[in-house]
Amino acid sequence: MILFGIPRKKPAAGRLDGEGIYLRPAVMGDFEPWRLLRQSSRAFLTPWEPTWPLDDLTKPSFQRRVLRQDRERAEDESYSYLIFRTKDDALLGGITLGNVRRGVAQCGTLGYWMGEKYAGQGFMAKAVRAVLRHAFLEMSLHRVEAACAPDNERSRRLLERLGFQREGFARAYLMIDGAWQDHLLFAMLERDFLREARDDRAAEPAGKTDEDTVST
Repeated sequence: MILFGIPRKKPAAGRLDGEGIYLRPAVMGDFEPWRLLRQSSRAFLTPWEPTWPLDDLTKPSFQRRVLRQDRERAEDESYSYLIFRTKDDALLGGITLGNVRRGVAQCGTLGYWMGEKYAGQGFMAKAVRAVLRHAFLEMSLHRVEAACAPDNERSRRLLERLGFQREGFARAYLMIDGAWQDHLLFAMLERDFLREARDDRAAEPAGKTDEDTVST
């Protein structure tokens, strides 16, 4: 919908479907699978994430996370999803379209994480495609941004393979694993997404992929 020349938001879906995966917001019933996956993947994830709070894997902390997720979704600020495998409902990881800016920007920022035992199997590429499809075709966004650390090679390759364009280098951009870290800045425009779809570049290659665990 367009009002006074500026696209307005459409409601974000509660569930997004992709190829062999689906995404939905977290609920309290997800706590134990989420806790186990995060716990088993801790060493794998912490180099790419903000320092985990001491109570991060507790039920009260997860409840606060769910409440914040629901509030931010209702206020059109951020849209967080857990990623599940369709065939068995296994929890694979998480993905967020956050920092949503409306008005003349129509932009959001992508972040994601994948459980260690599911990394490198193409699931994150499918999840990112599902979020991009929803962001551009349903939410009327114009631009989706992402960032990754310079040494996060697999995440960089994933973004590039999906059609994100590198736009810059930000010094001391985010506090990751207890230190301010530089990041590479990427973005995809709606027109880029539509061109990629027309060219059918979104087809998943056979075999393992080089995707990484997390993009901040």
